[in-house]
Amino acid sequence: MSAARIVVVGTGYVGLTTGACLAGLGHRVTCVDVDQAKVARLSAGRVDILEPGLSELVSRGLTSGRLNFVVGARDAVRDTEAVFLCVPTPMGAGGSADLRAVEAVTTEIGDVIPAGCALITKSTVPVGTSTRIQAMLGRTDVPVVSNPEFLREGTAVADFLGPDRIVVGSDDVAAARWVGDLYADLAAPVVVADAASAELVKYAANCFLAMKLSYVNSIAELCERLGADIDLVTEGMGYDRRIGRSFLKPGPGWGGSCLPKDTSALVRVAESVQYDFTMLTSAIEENIAQRDRIVAKIAGAVGGTLAGSRIGVLGLAFKAGTNDLRDSPALAVASVLGALGAELTAYDPAIGGQIAGMTVVDDPYQVAKAADAVVVLTEWDEFKRLDWTYMAEQMDGDSVVDTRNLLEPQRILDAGLSWQGVGRPRAAQRRKVAVS
Repeated sequence: MSAARIVVVGTGYVGLTTGACLAGLGHRVTCVDVDQAKVARLSAGRVDILEPGLSELVSRGLTSGRLNFVVGARDAVRDTEAVFLCVPTPMGAGGSADLRAVEAVTTEIGDVIPAGCALITKSTVPVGTSTRIQAMLGRTDVPVVSNPEFLREGTAVADFLGPDRIVVGSDDVAAARWVGDLYADLAAPVVVADAASAELVKYAANCFLAMKLSYVNSIAELCERLGADIDLVTEGMGYDRRIGRSFLKPGPGWGGSCLPKDTSALVRVAESVQYDFTMLTSAIEENIAQRDRIVAKIAGAVGGTLAGSRIGVLGLAFKAGTNDLRDSPALAVASVLGALGAELTAYDPAIGGQIAGMTVVDDPYQVAKAADAVVVLTEWDEFKRLDWTYMAEQMDGDSVVDTRNLLEPQRILDAGLSWQGVGRPRAAQRRKVAVS
């Protein structure tokens, strides 16, 4: 396929990755945002999002002339072949997806978008959105196509350029196939579907992963009560090709920019057609229960009372390799600890500045100073390499609660500290007293 003229509306995590990667595939891409300062930074090659490879792609796109950034969508779309909507669709009132940004852009460009130009929803939108956009346009010469993204923060560029599949859906099959051809240089299967099916794929995939995570957290709780080891249980499960190894790591709960809003949105969609999606609502409830179990575990580590205790927190981002705090389970646990009276000192390699309810420091060893317990809440590899003997010397208490099962327990025990993981056997949690 020859290079296409493309406009990407929105330069957030999805929009910027989409624009930079499409330019990398040889298309001519204009990325649009309403934030003039952000557009100026991006035009100078400054990327605020922590995402491996993204800054380099943006720089190459700017240098080649295939990528540029402008303010305002209306003028940008007048001479284009495809418009990707990559605007936020956050959780709205009652848990449904908030489509106001999608609707605002559709209204802004609806009368100037060229005939034959594909209007493509890349943002996660509920079933029926394509039909809704088509009706708002009031035009039959502009096909609306659903092309959901399947990007993971921390590996977004790799996921875009090496996808498991590409999904395109429209009631105009020719338009859907044309959008699929934009990715012709990528060796990936293309699923061409109707609009409703394509829109549902993203929700079905994300909600399945959320349920898988809630399931493994439940199994981890059973491991603790039965004396089993979650690492061995999930190893045994992972060899089954029907199950696989991904999303079998227990932790403080799932979060981030997608799973919480998408699970809530699909529950609301199900309700709209009188279906009680109990399996999914149970997964959501289990996720909340997991956070509460983690808080209880930390309380137990400091003698049962959090009020007045000093807790050192390692990790705030929802996932290692990102600087994203949106619906971070680490931040959710820390917030509950603070609300229960704990004094929190936190460190995250990608998070700085002030966060309400805690002191954020720029040195991981500072979180241990006078701490009754240190808690690992995000799985940064940096924490594995800390000098835990030095950490122990700084602490008043001797408890390490590792909610990600990240650390090597014996290293913690050798430092004279106790270690608690999630779903790990009690034998690994007994303190080893150092012999002088």
